[in-house]
Amino acid sequence: MTATADTATDAAARITELRGEIDACDAEIIRLVQQRLAISQEIGALRRSTGGTRLSLAREQQVLATFQQALGTDGAALGMMLLRQGRGRL
Repeated sequence: MTATADTATDAAARITELRGEIDACDAEIIRLVQQRLAISQEIGALRRSTGGTRLSLAREQQVLATFQQALGTDGAALGMMLLRQGRGRL
């Protein structure tokens, strides 16, 4: 085998390994999102059962700011998606 072929084989093996790590990250993200949604839905039910509103705009702004600070503009979009999943569309 040539050096180029060895490099290509090593790169392919490393890509496979890294994709496995991404798959593990994705599985953990999905688990955490599902957990977050269940918690959010419970909070909404508790707020409604005590006569409160379905959501807290101040809290939503705090969540969006946290995501945007950590991840930029796309982070804010991700935060909004999570909020929408937890409370439903307004």
